[in-house]
Amino acid sequence: MTQIIQSLSDISNRYEALFVDLWGCVHDGITALPDAVRALQTYRAGGGTVILVTNSPRPRRGVEAQLKGFNVPTEAWDSIATSGDSARAALFQGVVGQRVYFIGLPHDLPFFEPIKVVADPLEIARVDIETAEGLVCTGPFDGTADPQTLLPQLRIAKAKGLKLLCANPDIIVDRGDVREWCAGAVAQLYQEIGGESLYFGKPHAPIYDLARQRLLALGKNLPDTAILAIGDGAQTDISGARAAGIEALFITGGLAAKETETREQPDPKALQHYLAAQAVAPEFSIGFLQ
Repeated sequence: MTQIIQSLSDISNRYEALFVDLWGCVHDGITALPDAVRALQTYRAGGGTVILVTNSPRPRRGVEAQLKGFNVPTEAWDSIATSGDSARAALFQGVVGQRVYFIGLPHDLPFFEPIKVVADPLEIARVDIETAEGLVCTGPFDGTADPQTLLPQLRIAKAKGLKLLCANPDIIVDRGDVREWCAGAVAQLYQEIGGESLYFGKPHAPIYDLARQRLLALGKNLPDTAILAIGDGAQTDISGARAAGIEALFITGGLAAKETETREQPDPKALQHYLAAQAVAPEFSIGFLQ
């Protein structure tokens, strides 16, 4: 049974590093969450290391710029591991071919800039669906529209036997009060019609490997028992952490606020019902990161 805690400081001295989700935990897609920022700053001031682990399809520097725009100070974190960087490494190794059809928005085009961790990267060309060798999805063309509007393109890709590289496994995200579809919804739909989707963000192993590499780059060679994962996605943050052998703190006031009846803290019975339905068992839960 999960333990509901009052603040991060209740348990933070057990861990030397945190793998922290961003959207719904540190910011709401529009601005920083002040209590969360203060909690991370306090943790770092006590000697802890914070790796932001996000399913954003953007490269690390793109997330850094976004955080600055959201007023998340650099004092709240040490390094960033993005689903986008993990997926980019696979892209330039040719996992979905050289000519790809891109499903996404113009602000995600930096995804196609070569990543330094890949020696001799493949030259990638964005082409139309008829001549593509694979698909790359950073998100729908319109996050508020039903992903099924992409079925015509996905059916062509399925008929050609193309693989889809999903740069963000999240299904939905809340931008302020507006709920939007993510790349994971497109990848899921492609699988439903018989296509093959490849994932690199949470809950899949590559992004946790990248987060550990970020720790090593900071001189922190830590066992998984010294790391706590924090996030609001039951099937991404919590499932992924557990599969990676990392303990987890579930933020109930994010995506599952309604289901867990979270105001300041979750209702214990509603929380247990939700976790049982999701088949996840985080060690700790809290309404909001603070």
